[in-house]
Amino acid sequence: MLSFLTKNMTSLPDELLQMSEEEMRNRISYIKQEMGTRLLIPGHHYQKNEVIEFADITGDSLQLAQVAERNTEAEFIVFCGVHFMAETADILTTEQQVVVLPDMRAGCSMADMADIHQTTYAWDELQGMFGDTILPLTYVNSTAAIKAFVGKHKGATVTSSNAHKMVQWAFEQKERILFLPDQHLGRNTAFDLGIPLEQMAVWDPIAKKLETDAPLDEIKVILWKGHCSVHEKFTVQNIIDLRENDPTRKIIVHPECTREVVALADDNGSTKKIIDVIEAAEPGTKWAIGTEMNLVQRLIQQNPHLDIVSLNPNMCPCLTMNRIDLPHLLWSLEQVYKGEPVNQIKVDEETSHYAIEALDRMLRNV
Repeated sequence: MLSFLTKNMTSLPDELLQMSEEEMRNRISYIKQEMGTRLLIPGHHYQKNEVIEFADITGDSLQLAQVAERNTEAEFIVFCGVHFMAETADILTTEQQVVVLPDMRAGCSMADMADIHQTTYAWDELQGMFGDTILPLTYVNSTAAIKAFVGKHKGATVTSSNAHKMVQWAFEQKERILFLPDQHLGRNTAFDLGIPLEQMAVWDPIAKKLETDAPLDEIKVILWKGHCSVHEKFTVQNIIDLRENDPTRKIIVHPECTREVVALADDNGSTKKIIDVIEAAEPGTKWAIGTEMNLVQRLIQQNPHLDIVSLNPNMCPCLTMNRIDLPHLLWSLEQVYKGEPVNQIKVDEETSHYAIEALDRMLRNV
């Protein structure tokens, strides 16, 4: 049983900042070799290359959640992603395993768009409007508290990889769904499953009201008014410009993009699907990808036989994902190696209990 106190790290030590990249890489490699299977480093696809090169496993949210659940050997999990992902890892792993986030500033603006107080208020209001006819679903890009809320109300988590399957499952349970916090993934998924836009309403947590012109008895999907700050920057104009200048280039986008963008693209899908489609593409084909820039750049480097560009030429990487860099990774590993971990992510027992219910309902259906 591990027993130590952990603190949050806000600034890096001067001696680390004075190290060269080569020195940092050598030190990280040494710690990984020394700790062996006691250490696991998961890395999300949106991380920088300098971080991904040291990841033991790379993947999207679903893949990393499944790896975290299956792993029982690692004492320390240094999670190279964002806060909600590290929370999920802590929820799914054992009490003895320690989950660390290299930089506590690595958050998610989408997850921050739905807090537990807003969600509780919205649920009470919606129950008054629709009665006990709603099942809540939350994208894994949400806080542990939101996952727990959904689990407590018999709902489940979803990822962009399994959203279609989970929405279908939800409609087998209840007449309506509340989908939070990303309205675009919810809208695109429901539309793909044959639900017309007219039967979708939007809950605005700031205005505290339901946005719809339809009669309430016709509403099937209630979308939380949240979004991904990266994927919302891909626009219809980006597609129009691309079609005019290069009509033979195929466009694939993430379903966190707006409905209008997804409708105009040639294809859409999760991070994993985008990677799979690109890796299976015919040599010489031309692609524009609407997703996070670190991943797009990596796909360009890994597929020199293809002509790949970003759908938005002015797109920047996800700022919160980019908080984790080589110095922060090394510092967190140094502290773990010394048995003095910083930035441990710990979800309380009650929240974990109900969040596990939501996660388990997803994992049992994928």
